Amino acid sequence: MEYLDFELPIKELEDQLDKCTIIGQESDVDVSNTCKQIEKKLEETKKKIYKNLTAWQRVQLSRHPSRPYTMDHVRALTGDTFLELFGDRAFKDDKAMIGGLGKIGGQSFMIIGQQKGYNTKTRQFRNFGMANPEGYRKALRLMKMAEKFGIPVVTLIDTPGAYPGLEAEERGQGEAIARNILEMVRLKTPIITVIVGEGASGGALGIGVGDKVYMMENTWYSVISPESCSSILWRSWEYKEQAAEALKLTSFDMKKQNLIDDIIPEPLGGAHYDRETAFKSVEEYILKGYNELKDLSTAELVAQRMDKYSKMGEYKE
Repeated sequence: MEYLDFELPIKELEDQLDKCTIIGQESDVDVSNTCKQIEKKLEETKKKIYKNLTAWQRVQLSRHPSRPYTMDHVRALTGDTFLELFGDRAFKDDKAMIGGLGKIGGQSFMIIGQQKGYNTKTRQFRNFGMANPEGYRKALRLMKMAEKFGIPVVTLIDTPGAYPGLEAEERGQGEAIARNILEMVRLKTPIITVIVGEGASGGALGIGVGDKVYMMENTWYSVISPESCSSILWRSWEYKEQAAEALKLTSFDMKKQNLIDDIIPEPLGGAHYDRETAFKSVEEYILKGYNELKDLSTAELVAQRMDKYSKMGEYKE
């Protein structure tokens, strides 16, 4: 297990507990009471830390290297039913954006999401979860296929943003994201969106227009990352914690502002502490959202979606 800086008190207690257990196993000394005291203190420390997380600490948890990525969720949700589909039929297949058909709870879904890598090699292969225009065009192609056959769409968001490179701009990055937003608003099939990690900028919005939008508890969703915001406003990354607070990017902030539909609870410490429980929670919310949408007519579905997004934000004429 890798520990973040604010988790170090937990690491110290877990190390003490391990040593206590080893002493009990390798000697005749009864250390059961000592171990119980450490366990109690460990549980109290975990609750104290994780129940009072700052916005920046939640950003850190969303990037935890042990946190389950999109393909981990897909495998857990669909078992062996997932059939991955490739290519945008225009340029090439974007490995940062995955998509395909799979069954969740016996219901077929078109599942689309950004995928990060697990090590240096796979991070380069997946372009760190930053999709190019062909990734968004592949996503749109699959959504249109789902619409044609009446299959609901599930999108899983986990990206630091769309790829900002020169070649991406040359191939129309902005247009591809804008096109996806336009088409998703009027797509004639249910769309359920789950933010499972980072939800940054247009890279997230490109597959983020859903009838139901859920955020896992320790994720974030914002127009810009705290580091980039800090570098623009203060010309330094040192103020990223202040920026995270000011951006109101946590799941609780987003729910309070009615920008998402609900928060998916995570196990104490984050999804990586108990992956199976986290996967089960995501599945429950996806199926709950689908059951609320499946009986709506196409006209009602699209009208409700348009109304949902037109009500967001405040303005004065």
